[in-house]
Amino acid sequence: MNLGKVTGRVWATRKDGSLEGQRMLFVQPQTFSGKPVGGRIVALDTMDAGPGDTVMYVSSTEATVPFKPQPTPTDATIVGIVDRVDHKTGTWTPAPKG
Repeated sequence: MNLGKVTGRVWATRKDGSLEGQRMLFVQPQTFSGKPVGGRIVALDTMDAGPGDTVMYVSSTEATVPFKPQPTPTDATIVGIVDRVDHKTGTWTPAPKG
């Protein structure tokens, strides 16, 4: 499970048929203390997340699990929206959207 912040949406008029009706969002991976790490990724959204939301996402084979039994070509899938993080270095609350 990974933590990230939604930074935008991806619009694709042509895509694999199994992606029809699926929202794709840009996610900036973060450390569990809220600091950005690495480059942005594209993730399928199963939680109705939006720009500014801090989210949990899964990657690799686990990213396809929410879409079983239909095979879906995805490397990352958003599986939760974060309200608060309790971490050994302290508690932080993601900034509200906007």
